[in-house]
Amino acid sequence: MKRLAVVALLALTAAGAAAADLTAGLHWFGQSAFRIDGPPVVYLDPFRLPDGFPKADIILITHAHFDHCSPADVAKIRTATTVVVGPREVMAKLPPPVVVIAPGETREVMGVTVRAVPAYNIGKPYHPKQAGNVGYLVTVGGVTYYHAGDTDFIPEMAGLAPDVALLPVGGTYTMDAAEAARAARAIRPKVAVPMHYGSVVGSEADARRFAALLAGSGIAAVIMPKE
Repeated sequence: MKRLAVVALLALTAAGAAAADLTAGLHWFGQSAFRIDGPPVVYLDPFRLPDGFPKADIILITHAHFDHCSPADVAKIRTATTVVVGPREVMAKLPPPVVVIAPGETREVMGVTVRAVPAYNIGKPYHPKQAGNVGYLVTVGGVTYYHAGDTDFIPEMAGLAPDVALLPVGGTYTMDAAEAARAARAIRPKVAVPMHYGSVVGSEADARRFAALLAGSGIAAVIMPKE
């Protein structure tokens, strides 16, 4: 029994180390806002960013709602060479240029392949499929990240298999923790990180529930500290 316990502990330690490696260059700022250190430095849905962070090489915006497309936050990290990517409705909120992307499309940006994945609600009115909102698959520093945007568990998620999946868990406007856990099992990432809680809807309890529901799945759930 002791030997089995030691083997189990080693397996958990190895899984934790792998998860730490895959999220080492990832920073969460609350809601759905992240930075990937890179290079290049990539921000996703910057919102309520503190001052003094590195400038962006690439900014990826999933849709035009205020907590995902914040002109003030984009201005904090944008330079003359920053490339901003987002669906068409983002163009009305941000100064040009904006590289327009639609679900299913791929763009090459600063040597990085950016793939747009559909993001929409099923049975909710907040993010209709016809709006053209997106999530993103992007590989930086050898790690593939999937930022789901504001979405429910949708068929297009199945088998995406990124290294790291960033999934909304707060409910109301997106998946709740239980639905996000089902989505994670379909997506099959190595690591799943909960997001979209603690600012507008949802709380850390949702993130903890999400992590608990993934126990035994082979997916490492990582609740990131807010920076």
